[in-house]
Amino acid sequence: MSAFLPVEEQLDLLQKGAAEIIRVADLRERLEESRKTDRPLRVKAGFDPTAPDLHLGHTVLMRKLRHFQQLGHTVIFLVGDFTSLIGDPTGRNVTRKPLTREQIDANAETYKQQVFKILDRDLTEVRYNSEWLSKLGYEGTIRLASHFTVSQMLERDEFHKRFQAEQPISLHELLYPLMQGYDSVALECDVELGGTDQRFNLGAGRELQRQYGQKPQIILMTPILEGLDGVQKMSKSLNNAIGIHEPPAEMYGKLMSISDTLMWSYWTLLTDLRQSEIDAMRAEVAAGTLHPMEAKKRLAQTITGGFHSESEAAHAAENWARMFQQKSESEDLEEVDIAYADLVAPSSGDAGSLQIRVPKLLLQLGLAASGAEASRKLAEKAVKIDGEVVTNSALTLAQLPTRMVVRLGKRAKAAIIGNVGEGV
Repeated sequence: MSAFLPVEEQLDLLQKGAAEIIRVADLRERLEESRKTDRPLRVKAGFDPTAPDLHLGHTVLMRKLRHFQQLGHTVIFLVGDFTSLIGDPTGRNVTRKPLTREQIDANAETYKQQVFKILDRDLTEVRYNSEWLSKLGYEGTIRLASHFTVSQMLERDEFHKRFQAEQPISLHELLYPLMQGYDSVALECDVELGGTDQRFNLGAGRELQRQYGQKPQIILMTPILEGLDGVQKMSKSLNNAIGIHEPPAEMYGKLMSISDTLMWSYWTLLTDLRQSEIDAMRAEVAAGTLHPMEAKKRLAQTITGGFHSESEAAHAAENWARMFQQKSESEDLEEVDIAYADLVAPSSGDAGSLQIRVPKLLLQLGLAASGAEASRKLAEKAVKIDGEVVTNSALTLAQLPTRMVVRLGKRAKAAIIGNVGEGV
């Protein structure tokens, strides 16, 4: 019996969030062969360490690598330490400024630390393309370049636009797709992953594998993740990114800020849920049995918990809910004016502090009918002031706010404290 799941079950996970696969029939065939021979596919994605840290947009490919890994295939996390010396021209209308070897090495180390928040460290093959590219030399580079023509290179969108606009194209930039393509030859890849903007580079790998007598790799392209604005590609330079090292509260809060429409793209590209599960959740929202806010909370907690811990994510969710609740209530609640002298008693605690008579507060707001009811509700932990549960009849504060949101069960009102400073 094969160690691998049936092909259709594998494809259910692997096709999730894929923008395009070249070709699906070839991937199905390669998976069938893998099951028959019990040989895992060799799957790689390359990452040039051009910046010291990663954001969620970078993790889309890593998560797809994880899916192959979960299915038992060999995953190669390729650090493009050599290709970083050139700089990927993808999406660029000007030549990249070359990085120093020291910058590349430092960035590569941070990448390695961050990628294992998603991939299984023990099951991941980490490689550096300097292993083979630095050994090519002039002769190897010339032989590699002989497989492509200048006209083929100018078919690339970035180069074509720059050529038509008479903008400079450096010779070393033309070498980039050759180098990335040769990575696939050196690693004998069955599958290479990349964003939709990497089509030319990924295709170069297929062509070179044919030239070197290898079976051409399958290309699986993922969409470009939109940033928090829901419009442009996630990028720190556009200030619409979520870094994977951001504190739990900040990550959770940013995720809760995205639109309901963008939420479904994030569910697909940034979680391990199968598409059928996401579609079922989306159907619940459409039917009105699940509120979009609840679906988004699940998303924020799932992603935050994946990069931090479940307890930290839960704490971030609680803090966000408290802040959101206070904001919502501050806009919508009935406001009741209460005199300072009717609410505050001299404190029995430290000098400079004061005590709020909580039962009196509940009575003045009309949330309790009697002092006995107020005391009973306090004992039942049914009273909250500014989002915090209150159980004592006297609440000690260093300073009395001018406004407090008071909740008893499902009812809430805002207390507006007047005559502050009198009666002290």
